[in-house]
Amino acid sequence: MFASIRSEPPKVEIKPILLSKKRPAEKDIYKEMWSKPEYRTVAPGEQCAMDFLVQASPAKGDTVLDLGCGTGRGGLALAAFGGLNVTLVDFASNCLDEDIIPMLKTQSHALRFEERDLTEPFDLGAKYGFCTDVLEHIPTSDVDKVLDNCLAACKHVFFQISTVDDVMGGMIGHPLHLTVKPYEWWLQKFRDRNCIIHWSKEDSISCMFYVSAWVPVEDIEVSGKLNTELEEVRNNVRHNIKRGIQQVAPHPTNEVEVMLVGGGPSLKRDIEKVRELRDRGVKLICLNNAYQYCIEQGLTPSAYIQVDAREFNKRFVQTIVPGCKYFIASQCHPSVFDQIPADQTLIWHTSAEDINDLLAQEYKNWYPVPGGSTVLLRAIPLFRMLGFKRFHIFGCDSCLEDGAHHAYEQKENDNQPVVSVRIGEKVFFCHPWMVSQAKEFIDLIGCMGDVMELEIYGGMLHQILVDGASRADLKEI
Repeated sequence: MFASIRSEPPKVEIKPILLSKKRPAEKDIYKEMWSKPEYRTVAPGEQCAMDFLVQASPAKGDTVLDLGCGTGRGGLALAAFGGLNVTLVDFASNCLDEDIIPMLKTQSHALRFEERDLTEPFDLGAKYGFCTDVLEHIPTSDVDKVLDNCLAACKHVFFQISTVDDVMGGMIGHPLHLTVKPYEWWLQKFRDRNCIIHWSKEDSISCMFYVSAWVPVEDIEVSGKLNTELEEVRNNVRHNIKRGIQQVAPHPTNEVEVMLVGGGPSLKRDIEKVRELRDRGVKLICLNNAYQYCIEQGLTPSAYIQVDAREFNKRFVQTIVPGCKYFIASQCHPSVFDQIPADQTLIWHTSAEDINDLLAQEYKNWYPVPGGSTVLLRAIPLFRMLGFKRFHIFGCDSCLEDGAHHAYEQKENDNQPVVSVRIGEKVFFCHPWMVSQAKEFIDLIGCMGDVMELEIYGGMLHQILVDGASRADLKEI
């Protein structure tokens, strides 16, 4: 059906010549470049297509914008090998290979071309964006605009960016790579936009990122007061990042199943299902005090997550399990880190801007984990960044059950006010923080639902997932 997909394009070496002083308009430069057969020999998008397909795992028929498509061979590979609905986008009308142009008619259900300038807002949108060998060609003064336009048009975007000078500009006397920056520079650009970094990679000549900035951070970040004073949080971070503990970093997508287990009241009822999955080899990841509860039930945790900065949380990890990994946020109280062997600990960072200056002083690279106001809402993006996409979620109810707020005693949550929330015909009784978690969960799923599979057992969050509920569907009564 499709032709002209080259899996291993040859390398081309052009000897640079003296560059002329006056630079034409960028569009005119690339129209001239695309008129030269040598410039078509290598198509980075064609080489990166499989990386995108592996990391994004798109469904057949999903929509993709090939942003700065060039020859069109990258978009063609996505259509052919991924079964995707591809819109090729470029500002040079003569960029496409001759044998791809007829396919815009013969394969119009899967392939089309739109002429657009990425430095200007454009009226196109898709589930995924594929932007390869583009950003390094953008004048540095326009990079922010192009990034913002690409991230606004697509829910998730795959970027491949060269980090070295070009060798082709000598053909016309003008450099083509106008923004040659290292991996760290581009990472900071995504951090500045509070992107969820699903995955990233760098090599000696390029870097790749798979990210999302679809939901504005203010929609999923905690909007109320921190439960710990800001200066105390900063002191915790300042102390903990000096420990030399390994940081969390993005990993390739995998097919491993994991359980996120919180302490909601349904956990007591579903503990045998947790045991069944654990016996089947599913990784058991415990949130807060659910860790101790699972140990008491004879279940061995694979990992533990904590984000709360208050000192009393150290009691949750008084029992250390050999082989368990402890994912402790840098804002947690130092006494938590003191209790856990350093070789079993990984440190991670929230996306709070209030600590960025401290992280920048200590680290060359770091990967902020966005999310909401509870450990569950950080655990999901954290473990998605680590490559996991298949989640079973237990004990994360966001509601009371027979008046109980947890499967075990937790006095800090006693005597809180109770509100009632209706979703369709079902009514749930909740503490105020549970309602906030439910609303933030909806935002997070709106942002990340396409890149993971969720099974939620029990509670209001289960009902939200079953009904596909929006914020407007949660009615306090």
